[in-house]
Amino acid sequence: MRIGTRGSLLALAQAHETRARLMAAHGLPEEAFEIVTISTSGDRIQDRPLSLAGGKGLFTKELEEAMYAGEIDIAVHSSKDMPTQLPDGLELSAFLPREDPRDAFIGRAAPSIMELPQGAVVGSSSLRRQALIRRMRPDLDVVMFRGNVQTRLRKLDEGVAEGTILANAGLRRLGLEEVITDLMALDAFPPAPGQGAICIESRIGDTAVTNMLEAIDHKPTGQALACERAFLAALDGSCRTPIAGYAEIDGDRLSFAGLILTPDGTLWHEAKADGRAADAAEIGRNAGDEVRARAGTTFFEGWS
Repeated sequence: MRIGTRGSLLALAQAHETRARLMAAHGLPEEAFEIVTISTSGDRIQDRPLSLAGGKGLFTKELEEAMYAGEIDIAVHSSKDMPTQLPDGLELSAFLPREDPRDAFIGRAAPSIMELPQGAVVGSSSLRRQALIRRMRPDLDVVMFRGNVQTRLRKLDEGVAEGTILANAGLRRLGLEEVITDLMALDAFPPAPGQGAICIESRIGDTAVTNMLEAIDHKPTGQALACERAFLAALDGSCRTPIAGYAEIDGDRLSFAGLILTPDGTLWHEAKADGRAADAAEIGRNAGDEVRARAGTTFFEGWS
């Protein structure tokens, strides 16, 4: 089985985790799998925000083309990078157990956002994180901060910013927990839909691949992501929109909290819902429709 992945250390760690789970589930040796590294547009574009370059699909397009061409059998992704609409013939066929979905603050001038000095510079490339930072601390200078985890940490060391925010899950997968100075509370700083979850994309109808992936698919994570992605889809969410959403599964029940906010962090609307986990997508879609109706059309003007 050929496993496609981006070339960053985090992407490779996620591909290796997928391979290890498949090996354990099927009693197969490492030689039964090949990890194929593919450079994506999102990796190559470092000089501007993804919102100006084309959005989420920049991290998936080349991997999907390789699947169409038969060069790889599956693609391993960070779920939060996935567009809500997949190309024809492809599907999300498995989710691995979710890591901690919270965001992590890495501070140089202070250990937490609230303790940063007045006017301190905080770097982030995510519109959601930028808006949430501004909501918490309107006085801070929020600057664009592109690059992989290692690049962003290096920029901190170089003094480009006095703090940044990264996904706790990614730092943990890289064994970099020690750089974290604060973990952001889910209610005050809700994560991106899909954050902390690894998803696997494959060709529809590829029965042999689907059967192999079935053994490592974590159903509760898949249900949570179905809700979060439906919320995102109802709001036409992409990298161009500050949207947060997180679903928790408890047995056969699901609880969801979603948030949309303006890029400057001054206006926001929240949605909360719960119900049967089996109705995950419907719960997310209804929450998205509700918050969109409550916000009104003017709320979304200028989101680009």
